[in-house]
Amino acid sequence: MSTRIDPRLNDFNRRMDSASEVLSKELSGIRAGRASVNLLDPIKVDAYGSLMPLSQVATVGAPEPRLLTVQVWDKGMVKAVEKAIRESSLGLNPAIDGQLIRVPLPALNEERRQELAKIAAKYAEEARISVRNVRRDGMESLKKMEKDSEISEDEHKRLSAEVQTMTDDHIKKIDEHLAAKQKEITHV
Repeated sequence: MSTRIDPRLNDFNRRMDSASEVLSKELSGIRAGRASVNLLDPIKVDAYGSLMPLSQVATVGAPEPRLLTVQVWDKGMVKAVEKAIRESSLGLNPAIDGQLIRVPLPALNEERRQELAKIAAKYAEEARISVRNVRRDGMESLKKMEKDSEISEDEHKRLSAEVQTMTDDHIKKIDEHLAAKQKEITHV
């Protein structure tokens, strides 16, 4: 296995890396011990006719270990933000206090830990799917290059093997991230 990636495959490697980065960011939002402002990062709010990240309509704070606060900038968006938090897969029950939304975090009992582990697994599976989609795009691109006589059959096979190796490496990284997060969640 070569450690140097063929320059024609750099874009595919970059796209696979970005899937891993997205997973890392999503996993950092899953609370294992303390309240984390990143917990609400995946939430999208129906605002001004489109879905927007929560961070673009409010400021999230963690004043206490078991409480998040969401300061909504526009009074008219308070209900939409509250609804987005309530309907997220995080199982939170926000309470409105003017333009401030208080989000108490439930204690991490065994059932809640299992639920968080499932959420982490769902994020990891989405990342794996992204990586596999990039792999599929890469393989299709290589087939087209061979068909258009830009590369030889041997070169196609070599580059296909490189794409597969990249895919395997990224899937392994995703699995390692997931295992570490699940251990953190279940052993707190």
